Amino acid sequence: MEQAQIAKVLVSLGCPPEKSEGMAAQLLRRAVQLAREKNRTPEQAMAHLLQLMSQGWASAASGSTTSGLRSAPAASSSS
Repeated sequence: MEQAQIAKVLVSLGCPPEKSEGMAAQLLRRAVQLAREKNRTPEQAMAHLLQLMSQGWASAASGSTTSGLRSAPAASSSS
């Protein structure tokens, strides 16, 4: 898959068009890395990453939040 194709898929999944090319480039790099780490083809890794992305945007669109995650406490300043 080429970057332009992935960008189109990302837009169809809910990615803002202005961010799709950059995200596609990042996904391509990560797919190659993941394929090496998990002994998969880059296509399998990309399918997995796109599935994760679509789940994330679906959650965001429905207003769901990830339970169990909390923001880090603010650093205290000492005088």
